Amino acid sequence: MLHVTITVAPASGPSPLRDHIAATRESGELVDFAVVPVRPRGAEDDASVPGRAGGEASNGNGDNGNGDNGNGDNGNRGSGTRGERATRRAVADPAAAELEPFLPGGANGLLASYEASGAAGEVTEAPADLGAGLVRLLLLGTGDGSAAALRRAGAVLGRRVAAGRTAVATLPADTSPDAAAAFAEGVLLGSYRYSFAVSHEPRAGYQPGASIDHGAAAGPVPAGEPGAPGEPGAPDGTGAPGEPGAPDGTGAPGGPDARRGAVRLLTTKPADEATVADAVARGAAVAGAVAFARDLVNTPSARKSPQWLADRAVDLAGRHGLRVRVLGDDELTGGGFGGIVAVGSGSSHPPRLIELTYEPARWDTHVVLVGKGITFDSGGLSLKPVDGMKLMKTDMAGGAAVMAAMSALAAVGARAKVTGLVAAAENMPSGSAMRPGDVITQFGGRTVEVLNTDAEGRLVLADALAYADLTMDPDVMVDIATLTGAARSALGTLLGAMFTDDDDLAGALASAGEASGERLWRLPLVDDYRDILDSRVADLANIPSRRHGRPGAIAAALFLREFSGGRRWAHLDIAGPARSAADDGETTKGGTGFGTRVLLRWLAGL
Repeated sequence: MLHVTITVAPASGPSPLRDHIAATRESGELVDFAVVPVRPRGAEDDASVPGRAGGEASNGNGDNGNGDNGNGDNGNRGSGTRGERATRRAVADPAAAELEPFLPGGANGLLASYEASGAAGEVTEAPADLGAGLVRLLLLGTGDGSAAALRRAGAVLGRRVAAGRTAVATLPADTSPDAAAAFAEGVLLGSYRYSFAVSHEPRAGYQPGASIDHGAAAGPVPAGEPGAPGEPGAPDGTGAPGEPGAPDGTGAPGGPDARRGAVRLLTTKPADEATVADAVARGAAVAGAVAFARDLVNTPSARKSPQWLADRAVDLAGRHGLRVRVLGDDELTGGGFGGIVAVGSGSSHPPRLIELTYEPARWDTHVVLVGKGITFDSGGLSLKPVDGMKLMKTDMAGGAAVMAAMSALAAVGARAKVTGLVAAAENMPSGSAMRPGDVITQFGGRTVEVLNTDAEGRLVLADALAYADLTMDPDVMVDIATLTGAARSALGTLLGAMFTDDDDLAGALASAGEASGERLWRLPLVDDYRDILDSRVADLANIPSRRHGRPGAIAAALFLREFSGGRRWAHLDIAGPARSAADDGETTKGGTGFGTRVLLRWLAGL
């Protein structure tokens, strides 16, 4: 869940930051942090800033090396020569001018004394009495002022205030609406937490020895489920309780005593207030969708069955005016969805195909999104090793991204009709499970020889793609999945792999990835490798032969292309960036919600 609210407040006069803090304190509220943006020194800046030349890392508390964001964003203190460090010296935004009388040496002197560089997310902290009592002054690095830099800076601030603290902040005067939206995204996503941790004291109503319910009542409620009435609203202060990611008691708790912080962005020009407020609302809508995806991904599989995922889709559709249809096991069997049925056949939790539809007025383009929804992947009879199973509650991250993107289409003003399909199943071993050597019939009639039951994701995606192609006549299809370890090995955890034969589609998705902070890297669909999917007993094999080495990610994409019907289509393999081992920028440990932002950015531009 998101643990911060963000609002926009007007300010005026020669000292808007100090006046707002004083007025807030007079009303009985405390302000913990006063935040002023800082940027790297440029050639146009005065070279006579007092103090030492800047380095790459520091803050007012001496937290050198790790930085205030906990990710080492501040780099290595004193790296480079003194002359090199001087070129990286930070300077404060002109908004800091009102603070000069309250800081020994002024803001720039303080920055120089701590060798601050102004890098995005770097924090220099000092106590300051701004006339209304002590506050903690945060000189927050904003790097080059781009959306990516402000998103990262916002995430650092979001982590600082998440534990119930309040910050009043200004943004550089030349901040674009996109950058302001990115800053809001960063603040909110940096505050995200999901935890089952409990305090040492028994919770009210807890009875020692009581049986544990592994069903729908167990564990935290994901962001977006109905919660207690009358609690605070959505992240931007304008939404109704219960929306994705809303800090209103409806989301997954971040711990036993999780308190929500607050960030207020000050605008000094009346004309700017509406623009910034619109940008913040847009950023909050996107962040809320990402938080919803993260909650779905992080939910343990003891609770997260295919039906549970379908129930979340029904709830989501009701809140956001979407149409929803859920195909159960009998409908899947009768409808010829042989891939989904085969993958789910070993589990006591039957599979589901979730269909969500967003249809605005006067649409002229129909997009189908297809997400892999494997709620737990043991590998089936081709059993994974223990370590390979530990993160497999996250194997439905593609489906989560599709559901989350569907939830925010109206908020970002998407004009295309969008259908979201999530092929949900649990891949488990049992006497009824799919076996190596089986031949299954996918939707549409093509047959597939199953040579490895742990290559199950492509089987459920193939059914959904063929279903969309043969029954929906879409203009373009995009599937997204945690599909192959090969994609992770090739690109690591920061980039998603993109496969498509359509150069225009590739360019649009890549541009959306850069703008949204979820970067994609195009990999080739090598037609010469197509024969490695040939089978002697079926139309296709679900894993490739080793004739051309082990091009695992390419082979999986080539397999899925067989079910796209020759339409405009792209495959996004997010096996790397869908999970994170640590907090880093706006990404938090666990499920990242990767794919939500890039899909929303792309769809908003159609």
